[in-house]
Amino acid sequence: MIALAPPSRRRLAAALALALTASAPAAAAQDAPAGEYRDRIIAPQTLAPLPPDPEDERDDSGLPRSLRIGFDYARNERGDETYDERGLSLGGYWETADWGSFSLDATALRRNGRMDARGWSGAATLWQRGVYLDGGWRGDNGLGVLATPAPELQRNQYRFYLPSVAMAGVSSQWSRDADGRSVYAAFGRAGVFDGTRTVGFDLADGEVAALGGQWRPAEHWTASASLLSTAGRIAPDDRGDASFVPGATQAGHWAARWSSGADSVQFNLLSSHGRDGDASGGWIDASARRGRFRHDAGVFSLDPGLAWGALPINQDARGGYYRLGYQYGRWLWNAGLDEIRSISGRGFDGRYATAFARYQASTRLGYGASASLRHADRGGDAYSLQGFADYRSDWGQTRVQLDRADAGGGERSWQASVDQALPLPEGQHLSVSLAYAELGQRGLDPTHSASVSLYGGLRLGQRWSLDGNARWTRGDGPSATRGSDINLSLSGALARGWSLSAALYQSRGWQRSPFLLDPLAVDSPLQRLPRERSALLTLRYDWQAGRPLPVLGAAPGAASGDIAGVVFLDDNGDGVRAASELPAANVTVVLDGRWSARTDSSGAFAFSRVSVGEHRVQVLADNLPLPWSLSEAPATVRVSVRDAARLEIGATRPR
Repeated sequence: MIALAPPSRRRLAAALALALTASAPAAAAQDAPAGEYRDRIIAPQTLAPLPPDPEDERDDSGLPRSLRIGFDYARNERGDETYDERGLSLGGYWETADWGSFSLDATALRRNGRMDARGWSGAATLWQRGVYLDGGWRGDNGLGVLATPAPELQRNQYRFYLPSVAMAGVSSQWSRDADGRSVYAAFGRAGVFDGTRTVGFDLADGEVAALGGQWRPAEHWTASASLLSTAGRIAPDDRGDASFVPGATQAGHWAARWSSGADSVQFNLLSSHGRDGDASGGWIDASARRGRFRHDAGVFSLDPGLAWGALPINQDARGGYYRLGYQYGRWLWNAGLDEIRSISGRGFDGRYATAFARYQASTRLGYGASASLRHADRGGDAYSLQGFADYRSDWGQTRVQLDRADAGGGERSWQASVDQALPLPEGQHLSVSLAYAELGQRGLDPTHSASVSLYGGLRLGQRWSLDGNARWTRGDGPSATRGSDINLSLSGALARGWSLSAALYQSRGWQRSPFLLDPLAVDSPLQRLPRERSALLTLRYDWQAGRPLPVLGAAPGAASGDIAGVVFLDDNGDGVRAASELPAANVTVVLDGRWSARTDSSGAFAFSRVSVGEHRVQVLADNLPLPWSLSEAPATVRVSVRDAARLEIGATRPR
């Protein structure tokens, strides 16, 4: 048994032990033989100061702010043209105490050797987000290359989508959460994005104007009204590039939504005046949850020639739809039926049915299937089938998938594919896709093709990394393609603040998938682009201020990490980026409703030095190709200290 001494005795014992410890080195030094190692205590005040470290020479005053400058040079081939691009990119963030947060993204480029070269061009976007006024109003203001804003009811559509319009001008949006009010206005000149890796914006002759608002007229009710005027529409030119052609359109949209608990009904009215005359339309979408089931139903009537903005929308259709979904435990399934009639008699008349089911057999294995059937009163029937299995093992996540479609008249197609996401150390990722397909075309022999795709990011030492995707295709037949699609970037740090990247880009265009049969799916007018190839070299400088560096969303000096991600077109709808799936470029990504960035040609975006904790990342579907769409709900990501949180955000389309 051990007895404890009284407090006074314990203090005396501690003092005696400290004295004996201090005298021990001196006694040991006197008794130690010559040449034997002896402990010595070096007083800190006797140490010489270390020389200044260049890494620590930074501005630690003020609120978080940053600046990046990039110098680009690219050698391009597009169709039969060969030309050079020299570009400059500028961007950064600046947080203020009273005026919200500012985000800048600007580019300037000059082409030499292209037939339509017009000297210098470029794009610039300045956002001011999160500025507050009396009464609880919160404002987001934009200047430069923007997309027309829209109220939530217009964006949050179940079956029909109203696209935004790209413009160079000004935009102002104000909202008040207390009563659900919001107003916006925008004005500028229409245009289309251009440039290979350095993004530019080609101005058109016409103007774009948008005005609208949203409010809550009564309990459980939300209403919105919006007006959009565009002087032109987007169509492909002789080379396949997007261009504005004459055709002014003025349109108005009104919506009212009732919601209570798990039930909701939304009413929509649309009217337009354009080159095809006056047209109007309306649709009603209803949703109800009952236990494990979800019911969605609607009716619609859309006149021929109905228009909204510069891109095509659904028109010349009347009918209704019903969807039934179930999710519980290991099961997930849904089924739907559409009845569609052409108002003019020149469009689609018939029915469209879909079904999907997935079963999670274990923590490692899940499998499922889907089917689509299109019956046309004129033109015959078509169907598509899909079966898949997902398996998680020590080799990572594997998906095996088989697709088959028959559109009649000899248009029989099938494809077998394997997607493998390999397990790699933190901060690295690699996916491999293998596919073999036979595509049938009316009146032609079938085309056979085999492809290998890679997508990922690898660290090469401490300073360099390789990111991107590549696909090699070999085929034979009347519409076969051979070659590669490549989007690779090698980047690394040269010195403090300086980095260098080299990129290789090659694209052979794309076509509509034969496995998509939805008669209401609106395709982009740009179905096949000319072959494009470019090599890009970028020298970049990043500057940050704060103590020790600026942190987005926290005070200077707080713990931080990074957010990096990619926006892609989720072709198989599984929420995971496969190597064969395409990126979504020039799409705006907003962090916590305050800071914004734009995805590059590989669909990638990044936010550096973000405060530790949970953050919301929302993608605005401002430049997504039709008929792709994104969820309005922001993704939640948790940032850890000195770690890079990675996001993969997939856009979906009707199947």
